[in-house]
Amino acid sequence: MTIRLPGAGGALRTYEPRTEPLAVTPGTPFTSRTVFSAAHVVADPFADVSPDSPAAVDWDATLAFRRHLWSHGLGVAEAMDTAQRGMGLDWAGAAELIRRSAAEARSVGGRIACGVGTDQIASGTLAEVRAAYEEQLALVEESGAQAILMASRALAAAASGPEDYLEVYGHLLRQAAEPVVLHWLGPMFDPALEGYWGSADLDAATDTFLDVIAAHPDKVDGIKVSLLDAQREIDIRRRLPKGVRCYTGDDFNYPELIAGDEQGFSHALLGIFDPLGPLAAQAVRVLDTGDVRGFRDLLDPTVGLSRHLFQTPTRFYKTGVVFLAWLAGHQTHFTMVGGLQSARSLPHFATAYELADGLGLFPDPKLAEERMKTLLSMYGVNQ
Repeated sequence: MTIRLPGAGGALRTYEPRTEPLAVTPGTPFTSRTVFSAAHVVADPFADVSPDSPAAVDWDATLAFRRHLWSHGLGVAEAMDTAQRGMGLDWAGAAELIRRSAAEARSVGGRIACGVGTDQIASGTLAEVRAAYEEQLALVEESGAQAILMASRALAAAASGPEDYLEVYGHLLRQAAEPVVLHWLGPMFDPALEGYWGSADLDAATDTFLDVIAAHPDKVDGIKVSLLDAQREIDIRRRLPKGVRCYTGDDFNYPELIAGDEQGFSHALLGIFDPLGPLAAQAVRVLDTGDVRGFRDLLDPTVGLSRHLFQTPTRFYKTGVVFLAWLAGHQTHFTMVGGLQSARSLPHFATAYELADGLGLFPDPKLAEERMKTLLSMYGVNQ
């Protein structure tokens, strides 16, 4: 089997796909790390909608993918900002996703945490931002899922300084029924979040972020840091109150951050663990035995694929994630909510296919090859 793939310069090269996938099987629950995958949604390809319409979701395929992740022991981080919100699902769609996924998690015993934001409003006063957060927090708690307090575009626009973040987050944490995860999303994922926590200076922003946690340590299960800066995450991790976890959101440096050092380690809440789910689960089970080297041997080779999918503009990483889910047979089509299947180039897809195939991520390499050839033919590349 060979396939001709285009490079960035337009020239075609011959690639020989794998014939066998990486051998992975579901196993025992993790003991050393808590691991979430920020899972994608599957669009309904037959819905007559435009990119500006409310998202049309294939609920059966969307929930089936979550069962796939749960079967390997991963938790599902649902309705997250980078995975669905702000670029695809509106609040009404996200609310329905939360209800359905939380119910599915209960039925199969899967772990789920859901994003709480303010995307039902485009802008507003601090009081309106707080009310929007409260509405979403109430729905997530009613569903029985853990809450992840996400960064808010509306809060970034309304806040005049660090004190406004302290007030809004303090209010939400005081009323939260159970400990939540705080998510710091960097502007590389969403430019509207520049200057979050009241300052464009990351050191000052970090101090405010940690002040919020220090004032309410009993209401913070953990933090998710998505700044793609490994050293800053390590520095923040070392300053957390005892009992507050760090969930890495660094899709560039996750193996070393999860492995940790003599002073601690990160748990994980990652978008890249959507396509890497079974392999990531196998690596964490190796880590559970204390075999750090074996863990790194499995996970380090995946970083090249992750860095490729998350390359600038980073917010379009989900296009590659859905593309790989289609090649892997988790869905029957390559269509995305908001029409985002057009957000990456053919050479980008070709490299993603080659890297994922090299890792053995496709359960049926022949199916992946056939689907890749179908995509290539649509772009005028005949085999």
